[in-house]
Amino acid sequence: MSSLSDSKLKMPLAGVKKLWHYLTRYIDSFLLTGILILMAIGLVTLYSATGSDISKVIKQGFHMLIALSVMWLVANIPLQQIMRLALPLYILGFVLLIGVAFFGEINNGARRWLNIGITRIQPSEVMKIAVPLMMAWYFDKYEITLRLREYLSAAIILLLPVLLILRQPDLGTALLIAASGFYVLFLAGLSWRIIAGLIIAAVSSVPVLWSFMHDYQRQRVLTLLDPSQDALGAGYHTIQSSIAIGSGGLVGKGWQNGTQTQLDFLPEQSTDFIFAVFSEEFGLIGNSLLLLLYLIVIGRCMVITANASTQFTRLIAGSITLTFCTYIFVNMSMVSGILPVVGVPLPLISYGGTSMVTMLLGFGILMSIQTHPKLVKT
Repeated sequence: MSSLSDSKLKMPLAGVKKLWHYLTRYIDSFLLTGILILMAIGLVTLYSATGSDISKVIKQGFHMLIALSVMWLVANIPLQQIMRLALPLYILGFVLLIGVAFFGEINNGARRWLNIGITRIQPSEVMKIAVPLMMAWYFDKYEITLRLREYLSAAIILLLPVLLILRQPDLGTALLIAASGFYVLFLAGLSWRIIAGLIIAAVSSVPVLWSFMHDYQRQRVLTLLDPSQDALGAGYHTIQSSIAIGSGGLVGKGWQNGTQTQLDFLPEQSTDFIFAVFSEEFGLIGNSLLLLLYLIVIGRCMVITANASTQFTRLIAGSITLTFCTYIFVNMSMVSGILPVVGVPLPLISYGGTSMVTMLLGFGILMSIQTHPKLVKT
């Protein structure tokens, strides 16, 4: 009798195991674990940053579920299909950016959103993946005959959407996309002489670029040099975030006990400046553990990049990994007062759905590279 019961019990267990294997066969468990831990930290910090607003935490949880679903879907797409999507995705994103330029909604002086009837979208977020994907596809196509002409063509692929995004204006997103594209150029073997020349040209063009910058962008740079010159205006973000980080000390003030956060002195505390909330409540030790988690995720991404089998997979994996690093560095530096305020979220921690989906879409590509059969050029 007991053997019959055991056999009946094993049948549904076998079905569960089979389903679990099907759902996770293209998922990198090590990378996923790091992502989920960072997401959990984000929800805990968000609850405090919003003054115990459970509805906003639930909404962010919903964003995370959507993002994880997108990651799972992309991870299950074979590498050949991802390559075929590069050109159509880039063209779609570019057309949407042109649509924003002509028909986009203006919000706070910037034209960044496009109303497509059922919802609003921000096409610049699509280009964070589409641009490096397109450039990696282009370099893979011309891998055998890479000359200066190919690098110039790739630079044009990068510059066109960056210029459209700068026009919105959205300096933060434009810089991130420019960085992701530059990483592809660098990993594709761009000469150090050319890189040095580009750096010299960029530094030399600063006076010219300054004249084209918007007033609020110039003010952000000046505020970085001396936040106290406009303590209640442009310098307010930097001053308050610096106070929050400094007051956290070694061990922090404790969860939901941060004065800058709970008394609403800290601006944008659930989005761009959520790192200041975390620093105030968990201190230097908490920040060290957070950085360690980020390093573990980055390390796994680097392993996937190193194991990539083709030019395309190496370039796109390397660009996604380095762009993730750039997000972390820019946000933490911005909140700490090292860089100007440019509106870059802290990956997997800051509140927001679009950036979360974009980030996990990139991780999905990395998982596809790691778990699918190695791509062989034909």
